[in-house]
Amino acid sequence: MKILVIYYSLDGNTKFISEKIAESIGADILELKPKKELVPASGFLRYFWGGRQAIMGGKPELESLEKNCADYDLVFLGTPVWALKYAPPVNTFFSNVKLENKKIALFCCHGGAPGGTLNKMKKRLAGNEFVGAIDFREPLKHDKEAEAKRAAEWARGIAMN
Repeated sequence: MKILVIYYSLDGNTKFISEKIAESIGADILELKPKKELVPASGFLRYFWGGRQAIMGGKPELESLEKNCADYDLVFLGTPVWALKYAPPVNTFFSNVKLENKKIALFCCHGGAPGGTLNKMKKRLAGNEFVGAIDFREPLKHDKEAEAKRAAEWARGIAMN
């Protein structure tokens, strides 16, 4: 079975979890990279602009994808939570790439609460089989090693089924 981990990360939390998942199951990895920076590098305004883009359904242009998602049987898809939604680059991905008849595992990283992020992702990916969903609270700021272990165990449990 071919496995792909797809993610967008702003602060590094989702990247960290994505890399741990990919390492634990021998998956390929694909980072969603906007062509232009989405938010200011620091300060309060970064949360304002990021949240605004998420609420308004922003779809920033992405760099070319390095992998063909159609080639994979199982896809792990991760996002940070912005204003209780998935990040705008993930919205662009959903609009540009049609995932159908795939096994999908969803994950998100957040500073407060995941809200309905994972359920919103499921709605956008209707027509697929959902095999797992999990959230992580700022793993780089909290117990990094414990969260890495939790992500790896979760991913291995999904990949073995």
